Formats: sequence, C-alpha cells, structure tokens
Amino acid sequence: MTVEGTCKKGFERVAEAFQKNFAEHGEVGASVCLTVGGETVVDLWGGTADPRTGAPWTRDTVGIVFSCTKGATALCAHVLASRGQLDIDAPVAELWPEFGQRGKEHVTTRMMLDHSSAVPALREKVKDDGPYDWPYMTERLAAEEPFWVPGTRNGYHGFTFGWTVGEMVRRASGRSLGVFFQDEIAKPLGLDFWIGLPEAIEPRVAPIFPYAYKREQAVTPFLRDLADRQSIAALFFFNVGAWRVGGANTRAGHTAEIGAANGITNARGLAGMYAPLAVGGGKLVDARTLARMGEVSMATHDDATLRIPTRFALGFMKSMDNRKRSVGARIFGPDVDSAILGSAAFGHVGAGGSLGFADPAAGLSFGYTMNQMGPGLLMNERGQSLVDAAYLSLGYKNKDAGVWAR
Repeated sequence: MTVEGTCKKGFERVAEAFQKNFAEHGEVGASVCLTVGGETVVDLWGGTADPRTGAPWTRDTVGIVFSCTKGATALCAHVLASRGQLDIDAPVAELWPEFGQRGKEHVTTRMMLDHSSAVPALREKVKDDGPYDWPYMTERLAAEEPFWVPGTRNGYHGFTFGWTVGEMVRRASGRSLGVFFQDEIAKPLGLDFWIGLPEAIEPRVAPIFPYAYKREQAVTPFLRDLADRQSIAALFFFNVGAWRVGGANTRAGHTAEIGAANGITNARGLAGMYAPLAVGGGKLVDARTLARMGEVSMATHDDATLRIPTRFALGFMKSMDNRKRSVGARIFGPDVDSAILGSAAFGHVGAGGSLGFADPAAGLSFGYTMNQMGPGLLMNERGQSLVDAAYLSLGYKNKDAGVWAR
C-alpha cells in the first residue's frame, strides 16, 4: 500500500490517520483532501482502486460517493435561490404544478431540502430502468401520496431527493440537474465531479465494494425495518429498480442523473466544491444564502427512514452525535451512526462513510472518498478519524458536546 500526495506542515495528523486506516481499519483505496482559507493543505490518495485487477488508486481516480451527491444537488438549488431564480419558500406547485396533488399542494422546496416533504420513497414497484428515466421518476413522485403531513416531521429522502430537488433545479434553470451542476459549479471550480458521468471518464472510476453484514448484526431499528417490505426504510432501500442490484458499478448507473446517489468524484472534488462555501460563498452564493445553508432546518429523535436521531440544514447534514443514542453504535462502534463536525459545519455523508463538508467558522472544507464501504448509516471510524485529525490540526480541543469546539 502506497500513500501519495501532499500534506502541509501542521496537518501531519491527517496523513497519519489516513495511513492508519489502511494499516488497521480495512481501507482498500481512498482519498482525503482539506482546504483552509481556500488553500489546499492536504491532498492524499492511496491503496488499490480495484482489488480484482490490482490497479492502484491514483491522483485522478474517482468513484461514486452516494449521498454526498445530495450536497451537490442542494448547492445547485441554493445557487439558483441566491440569483433570485428559485424561491425555496414558495409552493413547489408554482413551478411544478403536477406535484401539487394528493396532499402535497403546500409542499415547498425548503421541505424538499430538509427531508420533510413526505415522499421519502415510492410505494408501487419501480420499473427496472426507472432510476435512469428522469420523466418516469418525476411523474411517479408527483403522483405519490405523502407518507405524513408534509412539513410536520422528517424522514430521510434517501433516493427520491435527487428528483424532488433536482426537478426544481431543472424547472428553475431550464437545464438538467447534471448539466446545470457542470456549467455553474464543477467547471468554474475546475472539479472532477459529475452527476451523469461522460463515457470518457469511465476508465478512471474505482468500483465500489459493499459492506457485508452478518446475520447477528441485523438488529438495529433500520435493519429490522428492512424486513418489512412496506416500511419506509425497505421501500427506500429496495424499491429502486435496477439500481438495487449493483447499479452503482454499471455504466447505466453512472451515466444517469441520480441527484441523490450517483455523483462521481474524489476527495479533491468534494473539498473543492465546499471550499468557496468555507470562505464566504465565493461566486456561488451570497452571504444571506450561505448563512441559511448552514442553519438547522429540521431535527428529530427518530428519523422516519433511518430510525436514528438526525439533524438537517437545507439539503445538508449537520453534526450528529449518536454515539450513545443508536443501537448501531453499540454493535459496530461509536462512529457508525454519527458524523461529528464543528457547530457551523454543513455537508453530507455518503453510504459507506464518504464525506464532504464546509465549516465557515474554521475556514475549512473537507473531502473523503473510498471504495470499500463501511458499516452503519453515517460515518465509520475511518472517516471520523480524518475529521477528528483535521479539527485537532486547527486547534480544536474536543468533541464531547457532540460538535468539535475550540
């Protein structure tokens, strides 16, 4: 195993934690990147991109980052809001009339962003190529009956978020989500980051390898809910057409625009996307929009989908400390259902433990991606150890209160 890249003086803890992940925590291939004040201070990668062939993880290796994609999709909505092209507090039906039916007439984009719009899944079976067919998915969501009174609680919209928020981006901008993201965010910032991957980039993609749960580990509320095929958790997890059966490692799964799940990038791309947001918004959003992006909008003791306590800003996760509050923490270790960041930080975890976020109070942006998924619903010891090392390097003292503090 070889680690390559750069690490500036003062951030050696991050490099040490990154190397330790390979030596002690089962890391296979991964990348980590930090910027502070807009300057890249850590940019490391290493390990094996594809154990089946022995191909190394190189500087330009990219991979699927699952729900980290939601941060990119949310940012597209906020860019439009900052420009006055999308009113997140107006009824969705003003731009998307078909959505305003069956009890969803008063749903707003704000509710879509904070997972309270009450369509966390689809009840009727999704056709195999459904996730790759944008009109089909948006039509299905428009016709779906809400699972609760919209705005009254939240439940993670793990797969549907990409088409609810993504359709608002499409209607407000006149461009598809993936095209808007490329034109307005990825290309201007020089990021290797796509929602809808060009075929030319395919050879650079590291396949993703799922975590294998043992039967005796399937006792968390979320994993128990999966056994009830009519539960929100099971509908979200299983009723996703061909995506469920290895879609994340297929060309069809890469080329589609799935704004909740199929973003492809590396740590440099994640940290680069959040870098302007860590230093005032750059040319992406104004100060008012940036402040709104970091505020907690919805929180619960029992997320209707994930079945753990969650805290969300508008399209982003906030610091979540479930070390003593989740069954998963007792089974897999304290970090698996938590993501402990600074109090001002906002970003998004991806399935298996990838992460991207901005912390405007620290001037920090962070990205971590990998190809071997870990257990749990949020972070695991690999990603959290890198976050911890980053904050310690910046002089933060402890995370006992559930957020990193100076």
